[in-house]
Amino acid sequence: MKKGTLKKALGLGLSLCLTLGLAACSSSSSTKEGNSTNQGGEQAAAQTSIGIIQIVEHPALDAARKGFLDALKDNGYEADKNLTIEYLSAQGEQSNLNSIAQKFATSKHDLILAIATPSAQAMASATTEIPILITAVTDPVDAKLVDSMEKPGGNVTGTTDMNPIKEQIDLLLQLVPNAKSVGVIYNAGEANSEVQVKIVEEVAAPLNIEIKKATVTSSADVLQAAQSLVGKVDAIYVPTDNTVVSAAQSVIQVANENKIPIIAGESSVVEAGGLGTIGINYERLGYQTGEMAVRVLNGANPADMPIESQKDFEIVLNQEAIDILGINVPDDLKSKATIIK
Repeated sequence: MKKGTLKKALGLGLSLCLTLGLAACSSSSSTKEGNSTNQGGEQAAAQTSIGIIQIVEHPALDAARKGFLDALKDNGYEADKNLTIEYLSAQGEQSNLNSIAQKFATSKHDLILAIATPSAQAMASATTEIPILITAVTDPVDAKLVDSMEKPGGNVTGTTDMNPIKEQIDLLLQLVPNAKSVGVIYNAGEANSEVQVKIVEEVAAPLNIEIKKATVTSSADVLQAAQSLVGKVDAIYVPTDNTVVSAAQSVIQVANENKIPIIAGESSVVEAGGLGTIGINYERLGYQTGEMAVRVLNGANPADMPIESQKDFEIVLNQEAIDILGINVPDDLKSKATIIK
């Protein structure tokens, strides 16, 4: 990228720095006197500085960020008192992501939250010194962020959002029993998506379900990818792919127009109009990550903190999509699901 273009892209990324109503965005933390006591009875630092790097803004990732900040607040780390937050979104651009990571690596932040796999990879490549908490990362080992799930071994730990993909395909078959072909739209450049697609293929094979893949490189490609599946598939599966989820409305538009059911990797796609999912709650996942961050701030070593996952999954169905598609939802499934009206 030319110097002028990079400067412009970085300027755009930095202009999107949000304070979340918390504190002024700054590359270094200000100093304030006084302590606050967290729920565990320990003293939060007089002034703590945290950087948050996010690949793109969409509901699931935003919810994870909110949960993280809520956990910090509940444990005595409050903005304008003893906490400074610097939040930067790359707006889906890898060049911006790398620039933000380099900026944070030379900052005075006590800890960095990296939301989603690309953010975590960029941040882990930029520093091995500052503790990094990750969330919304599907497979930290495959992404080469940690040595193992049980013992990360470096400055990175956090939570995984690995989907219950087998259960999601089972949900699809409960709603669309005759499905024989499923389209999957994903960005082949996202390591998290490659992992999910491989699992989808493994799950589908013994069920005699054919998987038809449609890859994209940017959110602008998503509409065309969805259109390419029309007439070829009985349903569409949308994994927790940041590129596709940020343009989920394009998939939903094509699917509803052609009466193709969408099973999603997470609930924000269902809230936007997809048929259903069984998956994690990203706000709770972010909160779980925030609790881990508190332990790190209190002296825990990320190298020895296992990657955590969420065990309780939620079934979410969209009533409007059910009506559009003419889906007959089994009574036992209906009784267990949260149905969005």
